Amino acid sequence: MIQAQQLKMIDPETLQIKWADGEIRRYGVGLLRDNCPCASCREKKKSPSLPTTLLPVITTAEAQPLRISKMEPMGRYAYAIHFSDGHDTGLFTLEALREIGTVVKRRA
Repeated sequence: MIQAQQLKMIDPETLQIKWADGEIRRYGVGLLRDNCPCASCREKKKSPSLPTTLLPVITTAEAQPLRISKMEPMGRYAYAIHFSDGHDTGLFTLEALREIGTVVKRRA
């Protein structure tokens, strides 16, 4: 398993991960939140969407720009990402992180 070597916020909306093999990928905070692997997010994706005539009710935190408020390593296999909208239950495995994001620099 390839390990993350360096995690860095490029700006408030972009996380960059440098992997041990030299590859660098960038992740928009919205992309990470949309790909949250927790059970409640998976169920929400499966449920039918609201009719377009209804406006969703959102919290004050959800109305603010989405940010990463905290990231914690979970052993050597995943990161728990805490988002500014209060969501913090998803564990992003290194394999999952490696699959999403935009490649900035390929392996040397």
